[in-house]
Amino acid sequence: MSFIDFHQVSKRFGDNVVLDDLSFGVANGERVTLIGPSGSGKTTILRMLMTLTKPDSGTIAIDDEYLWHERRGDELVPAGEAHTRKVRSRVTMVFQQFNLFPNMKVLRNITEAPVHVLGTPKDEAEARARDLLEMVGLQSKADFYPSQLSGGQQQRVAIARALAVEPDILLLDEVTSALDPEIAAEVLDVLRDVAKTSDVTMLLVTHAMRFARDVSNRVLMFNEGKIIEDAPPEQMFNEPQHERTRGFLRSVLEEV
Repeated sequence: MSFIDFHQVSKRFGDNVVLDDLSFGVANGERVTLIGPSGSGKTTILRMLMTLTKPDSGTIAIDDEYLWHERRGDELVPAGEAHTRKVRSRVTMVFQQFNLFPNMKVLRNITEAPVHVLGTPKDEAEARARDLLEMVGLQSKADFYPSQLSGGQQQRVAIARALAVEPDILLLDEVTSALDPEIAAEVLDVLRDVAKTSDVTMLLVTHAMRFARDVSNRVLMFNEGKIIEDAPPEQMFNEPQHERTRGFLRSVLEEV
């Protein structure tokens, strides 16, 4: 079993089949980008790993532990809340919108989960938070409120907050889609550094194809809830095999 393992996972919303008997795996430390048209199931995959969206069928496992199920004897049964919370604690996500706590200063936004969820001593959490703020270039903004920051700065704080819980898996959902191109480039540079300097497993949903090319070990092309192509970035962007992939990439790249 892979470090992240989706096995025959399906999800529909009404008559809309979002994931169709989907199976794929991600190795520990691997960085995988999910691409494809809107509505092809990419964000649903991330939301399932965050336990925000429940699959209709199939199983999802992280490091051989089921996320939505647990073993009872020889049977696999729906997981209790405590089990799901324990497995999901290894996962964190940076969303399109920054989702910072508006009533908390930047430093507390970053330390809140380590202190109150993980039980990290406050001094230790604050020291790590300041290190992370330095990493994202915002060491001078610790005592600012989110409303005093630009969108790009808020997103960099959101990245620092996600890393503060020392996750095994980092999910990134179109983290630059709400930003102007110049500001988005600054955020992507931060994420490039994260990819280079950590061994965190990353799943990314993005339309920033050059960024995907830079940081990914693999790229998965989704269409209508299925993976239609799975390849290293060099092959995916230079010699895509599937006509649907070629058409999609023509629409988002100046050249493929």
